Amino acid sequence: MTAFAFQSTPRIDCGAGSIERLGELARSLGLRHALLITDAGLVAAGLVTPAERALEAAGVTVARFAGVSADPAEPVVLEAATLARETGIDGVIGFGGGSSMDVAKLVAVLAHGEQPLADMYGVDKVKGGRLPLIQVPTTAGTGSEVTAVAIVTTGATTKLGVVSPQLFADVAVLDPALTVGLPPGVTAATGIDAMVHAIEAYTSRHRKNPYSDMLARQALTLMSRSLRRAVHAGQDLAARGDMLLGAMLAGQAFANAPVAAVHALASPLGGHYHVPHGLSNALVLLPVLRFNAAVAASLYAELLPCIDPEVQATSASAGCEAFVAALDRLIADVALPRRLRDLDIPEDDLPMLAADAMHQQRLLVNNPREVSEADALALYRSVY
Repeated sequence: MTAFAFQSTPRIDCGAGSIERLGELARSLGLRHALLITDAGLVAAGLVTPAERALEAAGVTVARFAGVSADPAEPVVLEAATLARETGIDGVIGFGGGSSMDVAKLVAVLAHGEQPLADMYGVDKVKGGRLPLIQVPTTAGTGSEVTAVAIVTTGATTKLGVVSPQLFADVAVLDPALTVGLPPGVTAATGIDAMVHAIEAYTSRHRKNPYSDMLARQALTLMSRSLRRAVHAGQDLAARGDMLLGAMLAGQAFANAPVAAVHALASPLGGHYHVPHGLSNALVLLPVLRFNAAVAASLYAELLPCIDPEVQATSASAGCEAFVAALDRLIADVALPRRLRDLDIPEDDLPMLAADAMHQQRLLVNNPREVSEADALALYRSVY
């Protein structure tokens, strides 16, 4: 067996109604005064109320920071960290999508020590520990509740990541009831995002291992059978549960076998045009898979039974083609935009996007096939 290491969040509480145990879980970590980090939309929707009620019933007082927005910028992170210090909290709870959970990770570190945020960007740059951290996802996509990555917007079109084991939470609470109100478009985009995590983890050139492979396959099985129902029948709690658990499993997989070219090409779309992360991934997924097929057809064929168990492929190339075709049908069925032009992205900007994608080398090195700038440009053009 090839040697490998695997890390993840040590405790996961999963199931409808699990939010009611949030107070007990917080107390088990020694929390008495927690900072709950979320966004204004979730507060207005009333989703935060059960979480705060459960905490207060367990004797945990709650300070709330609801200033998180999509693609959180440095000032947002620093503002939340200042509130954490001023209120003397002893633990952090991330409540929301990937943005809220990413901010929570960084605040748990910043409020514990003196290291500046600017010194944390990169891999294994965080020094010291953090405050106790609980993550509660309200979307089924990022898997941020079980990853050691936080992404911060650092400029008008730039983002940087903090990657460090200190960012793994102590507890993740997965309650599918919290995702029932997600609009169809958000459900579709975040769901495809999670499926991309599983696919890229399974084909990652670096740190792919039997444990991450197992998680990726199970994640794809759960999500492929339930994404359509979650999008078109959003009150289906079983489908929502499959999606939430699948996204978490995919998060565990790519936290250990990192993602690659799909994410690298998606990143400039978010940076320049603020295309939501999941939609960016969906737009470039199929061309990247077809590009990678020259070297990864057998791996894609291995994943075919997870998303279309009825198809019996007679060869790796046939299995790969069937896998890509099944994903094509799925993306069409959940009604996501298919072309960059659909988002009013100028065709003249494609060379700029390709050049920017080349800056994502920490992702591109994981791709099963090397991607040049000319390749990136051809991929963008194929989906324009």
